[in-house]
Amino acid sequence: MVSRYLPMLARPASAPFDSDDWLFEIKWDGVRAIATVDGKLSLRSRNDTELAGQFPELTELLSLAPGTVLDGEIVVITGGKPDIQTLLHRLQAGLPDARTTPVTYIVFDILERYGKPLTGLPLYERRKQLEAAVHEGPHVVLSEPVVGRGRDYYQAAVSQGLEGVMAKRKDSPYEPGIRSNMWLKIKMQKSCDCVIAGYTPGQGERSPAFGALLLGLYENEQLVPVGKVGTGFSVRLLGELMGYFTPLVTVLPLWSVHEKVVWLKPVLVCEVAYQEVTRDRKLRIPRFLRLRTDKPVAACTIDQLTDKGLRPAEHAGAAIETRPDDAQPDLRKYHEKRNFSVTKEPEGSPDMRGNSFVIQEHHAHKLHYDLRLERDGVLKSWAVPKGVPETVGEKHLAVAVEDHPLEYGTFEGEIPKGEYGAGTVTIWDSGTYETKHWDAEKIEIALHGQRLNGTYVLVKFKRVGKNEWLVFRVEE
Repeated sequence: MVSRYLPMLARPASAPFDSDDWLFEIKWDGVRAIATVDGKLSLRSRNDTELAGQFPELTELLSLAPGTVLDGEIVVITGGKPDIQTLLHRLQAGLPDARTTPVTYIVFDILERYGKPLTGLPLYERRKQLEAAVHEGPHVVLSEPVVGRGRDYYQAAVSQGLEGVMAKRKDSPYEPGIRSNMWLKIKMQKSCDCVIAGYTPGQGERSPAFGALLLGLYENEQLVPVGKVGTGFSVRLLGELMGYFTPLVTVLPLWSVHEKVVWLKPVLVCEVAYQEVTRDRKLRIPRFLRLRTDKPVAACTIDQLTDKGLRPAEHAGAAIETRPDDAQPDLRKYHEKRNFSVTKEPEGSPDMRGNSFVIQEHHAHKLHYDLRLERDGVLKSWAVPKGVPETVGEKHLAVAVEDHPLEYGTFEGEIPKGEYGAGTVTIWDSGTYETKHWDAEKIEIALHGQRLNGTYVLVKFKRVGKNEWLVFRVEE
């Protein structure tokens, strides 16, 4: 048997699609591992760490899949869904006890059988070999792909709170270590694995820790900056990350900056969600998801942000809403209400248009929530005193307020006393949305967020005033 295989990698896709030439599988949120079953069991992660000792329950592969090399995902299932935090805690704490947090190895490919390499076979032939070679057990299951119906499968996956789906051409060979157009990942939110290059010192409540992490990706073996991330951190996580950072501090800068930065040796990887990539290749509206101790820094390459070759939205003939290119953001009302020498709220700058949304929890003189939808270069905004309803038919008042700059979509922090909206702002939910209808009287959108997923309607509440709307959720 080949002693080491690098896993085949996928490129991001812009949208779900249908095609009889493709298989679609659930994208599992776990730890990728190549299993070599040859008299003894080896489980190698993407950073070539041996995991077999961590997961003794997977030794059942010795009887269920003898003489094979397999590709799959190690997951912990909690409440019917993958629980990546519990899995990573078991890994980081070195807990091999399968009784408390048992794992499942979900097998989706076979690379060898009894010493014969199978990587050159098309995927549909490898599937036949896989089903013949592997028996399922208490901790080993086979992935079950569907043919052709990518859109329906994607919607079913995200409605169950899963990450998304993988699309794989039926005729694709297995290309070890290659990020191929033959495999595509279609996720509810875009994300990439980035190198943590350093951090800016925290201020105010963040003063014991950091303000934002500097992110880098490798391009032609050189680490290049792709932005900063300052949201997505709990108080506990801030402390844990500082524990990782302290021994990695270095005086050697990785690139030129115009602010105070604590540089780190580039050995840590984190996964970051984002909405789009700007023209200068920076992550727009990034949000920290997790530290990835299972990923090598060499895997953090710039091609994660590209979508070369097949573009599923075009392939599927997806409708694209167009807007006038000369529509310019008008933030005058927003600027008139703020003193930017005092508040840390963003002033705003030109940026590419997208389809992000954010709901911010705002502890001002009264607690309320702010719904913001990206459109025409700004965030169209409503104050929702009781929050966006989660139950179909429940209606809440939404008061239209001034447009906000796109950068406000990542703002969290304290607005100083005496300033407009003084109080604490945190992100309650964020994601993307699809426009089904938009005019001066009615807006209908489909939200794809961390908490909210479904169709929502905003309608003018004419009996009250020109700025008052009603927001409610409708049946799909």
